[in-house]
Amino acid sequence: MTRLATPQICTMTELREPQKVLDRANGQPVAILKNSALVGYLIPADAVDTGEHRYATTEELQAYLEQSRVRVQPVLDYLKDK
Repeated sequence: MTRLATPQICTMTELREPQKVLDRANGQPVAILKNSALVGYLIPADAVDTGEHRYATTEELQAYLEQSRVRVQPVLDYLKDK
């Protein structure tokens, strides 16, 4: 059984009128179901972060890699012999 990431749902038939689906969802993402199986999500434009995105600096990337080293080291050790 698939766990839905939102309580708002609609069927493929309801998508014939997508504006009604979006109005009913009050700006929240909607799970789209076909024969009771999840096929995708409808995300209103207002729900998407439109803030400025930036690239990480080399120093930020290096700091993240060093920080995550302890967590991934066992995997790196295992893969070294493969």
